[in-house]
Amino acid sequence: MGYAKDPEVLREESRALVSFDLSRIQLCDVELILNGSFAPLDGFMTSAECESVAQKKLWRDHFWPVPVVLDVSTDFASQIDPGHRIALRDPEGVLVAVMTVMESFPSPGGAGRELMPVCLGGSIEGVEAPVHFDFKRLRLDPVALAQQFDRLGWEKVLGFATRRPLHQREVYETYNVARNMEANLLINPAVGAVSAEDNFHYARVHALEHALEHYPLHTTDLVLTSLYQRGLGIDDVLLHAIMLKNLGSQYYLVDKEYCDPGVTGLDYDALQEQLSAYNEKLGIELVYNIPMVHSPRRGGYVEASSVSGETINEMSSTEFIERLRSDLEIPVWFSWPEVVDELRKVYKPRSSQGVTIFLTGLSGSGKSSIANALLVKMMEMGGRPITLLDGDIVRHHLSSELGFSKEHRDLNIRRIGYVASQITKHGGMAICAPIAPYRKTRRHVRRMIESVGGFVEVHVSTPLEVCEARDRKGLYAKARAGTIKEFTGISDPYEVPENPELRIDTQNIAPEEAAQRVILTLEKLGYIKLM
Repeated sequence: MGYAKDPEVLREESRALVSFDLSRIQLCDVELILNGSFAPLDGFMTSAECESVAQKKLWRDHFWPVPVVLDVSTDFASQIDPGHRIALRDPEGVLVAVMTVMESFPSPGGAGRELMPVCLGGSIEGVEAPVHFDFKRLRLDPVALAQQFDRLGWEKVLGFATRRPLHQREVYETYNVARNMEANLLINPAVGAVSAEDNFHYARVHALEHALEHYPLHTTDLVLTSLYQRGLGIDDVLLHAIMLKNLGSQYYLVDKEYCDPGVTGLDYDALQEQLSAYNEKLGIELVYNIPMVHSPRRGGYVEASSVSGETINEMSSTEFIERLRSDLEIPVWFSWPEVVDELRKVYKPRSSQGVTIFLTGLSGSGKSSIANALLVKMMEMGGRPITLLDGDIVRHHLSSELGFSKEHRDLNIRRIGYVASQITKHGGMAICAPIAPYRKTRRHVRRMIESVGGFVEVHVSTPLEVCEARDRKGLYAKARAGTIKEFTGISDPYEVPENPELRIDTQNIAPEEAAQRVILTLEKLGYIKLM
């Protein structure tokens, strides 16, 4: 349906409607439906449409590779009957669209993300486009982009969807394809559902802007799209192809990155073979890179097929990132200094990253003593702001309303993890010393923190009988007597860490010595330098 001609009518109507707060992913889909990037989709799919997609059948005489659905909780779905209209709002409560619900149905598979139990299908009518505060100049919908193509005189457009920054090889490869086709190149990275705090997002876009300066003038442009990458391999390629068609591209250059066997299970040649079956269905022609390599003898990039028996310069993306993290020089033949400088902001050496030291173990195992000794030693060394998040201290200041049920203990650890992740993200060191008895919760905290910096798990493995003998507060005795319920190690399990970075048994070791072992582990992993 697109955007309403008179949005004020919908705003007035919405005051009496049930509201649904869209997730960031759902908001991306709504934006692309409303601005025409997902044409001919005019709303969220019904069960029959999802079934057609699953069977790779034509849908409304069009091919579509993935279900685009509005998933909701069972409780929310129970309030809505077919024919009802609901107000779709962004996470801040701003009205984005009004949806006319046709049906509710169990969530289908194949969406590329974990869905809530029920989906609502139906058309949507736009009220206000979602607001983007970042890179506004690079965000153009199909209408605005068509107008820009007209101004520039672009008639033949090759779309290129990349997930990563472009270095010299990628720039020469993409321009080589566009030049051979006598087409202009539209670089169109998917940046949907990106957190405003995601540093890599900003570094990637800035790096792409710098790379753009190395294409011949007026041949290439950069436009961002709110497409959410679903992690579906070939289906992601097909969805982006359809979207690029709607953005005015007649051709779609498939990036080698999509041949990652971890995503598609296919190498680049096999990917091309499978994608060829969809060429006629898509309405946009798929084209592929001609591999290029850097030849020192010829002083630049040449087609790989023209090189035989001569030395070439090579560096993988993995090696490039490792060199950044090791603070090593990046050769100019690989990338331009301004691109590298942008990426150094996010791929920092471990010695410059924030890091969390997460001590876990039974009550009385010695976690707090080690944490306090480590705090003092690290403060003496200097170099990072350091924050101690001891279990008892956090309970007093951050989780005073929580009890000691499994649910509340999980919530307490997740709070500690969140605070530690913020400290780590901003280059600090967080020293955490909770019991943290459950593996699943510890894994959640690790994932949260490793996305922004370093995480070092230390299992303080002091045996239960030793911890119980040290019990100054009498907690174990109360637990044995049944006065304290759900006490870790007595009436509730402690799940031993499987692969911590360090284990320390404090039976025969002083806190200072244990703290020194943590420091040596931090040095071994590269988070600190002792010399």
